[in-house]
Amino acid sequence: MKTGLSFLSVSSIAAALILLSCQAGTQPSAQPAPPELPAQRAYLGFDLNIFPGNEALPVLRKTFAFAGYWLSAPPGEKNNTWLGNGQREALRARGFGFLLLYRGPLSRELKNEAAARQKGTLDAHKAAAAAKSEGFPAHAIIFLDIEEGGRLSAGYHSYLRAWASDLAAAGYRAGAYCSGMVVKEEPGATITTADDIRAHAPSQDLAFFIYNDACPPSPGCTFSANPPAPAMGGIAYASIWQFAQSPRRKQFTAHCPPGYHADGNCYAPGDAAHAWFLDVNSASSPDPSNGR
Repeated sequence: MKTGLSFLSVSSIAAALILLSCQAGTQPSAQPAPPELPAQRAYLGFDLNIFPGNEALPVLRKTFAFAGYWLSAPPGEKNNTWLGNGQREALRARGFGFLLLYRGPLSRELKNEAAARQKGTLDAHKAAAAAKSEGFPAHAIIFLDIEEGGRLSAGYHSYLRAWASDLAAAGYRAGAYCSGMVVKEEPGATITTADDIRAHAPSQDLAFFIYNDACPPSPGCTFSANPPAPAMGGIAYASIWQFAQSPRRKQFTAHCPPGYHADGNCYAPGDAAHAWFLDVNSASSPDPSNGR
């Protein structure tokens, strides 16, 4: 015949249960896994030297969130077809954001640092006046188009500091369109124009629009609904990346996937007549110049 548990045994078991209960109560509860941060959204845009015409806008809007908008004559052009005649309002009415552009000088045009500063001030005043005349709001970003790659001259950096300072004084923010492609220097050093500009900039407030059409990292003349983020162009602080140019530069685009037309240009989907050869950009905002 089995006897019941002794008083001592019962007491010991009760104490053990209480101790386990207390210990369980002091254990931290399992924390839910932190939510994954969403991938940076990127938006597709285009730029071209000649205004494509109002009839092109509904076709282009099917693919692009923003459009380049020249405040000066583009490189290689004597006239500017973007200013006046209601082009800004036509684009805005279609829902386009804006990428404001102003042609920068070539190094040979800057004779010395004093002349460079003077031209930087003059160009900033012209750019701000054009932006105001077109109705672009204060604090919109105007990107200076710098066509030269590699390390810039001391005179060019003087020009850029004057450009940025006087543009800010006029109520706008300065940006730079420049190369994000690595250039080899001697002995054994490399540089990108973007890094060179950033190192000499008076502040980190300068916005960067970089170009790098080499495949890889460029996807070539493509129009993805989920375009690559600007940082994938090789410059982490860039807010805009131009990854395709027209006409294509064969030395950099030989390994690009199919997409460029046989004539070497990049055309938008829906442009059956191949009327508007353009450059293709991705940006972290659908209105990268805050121009609406």
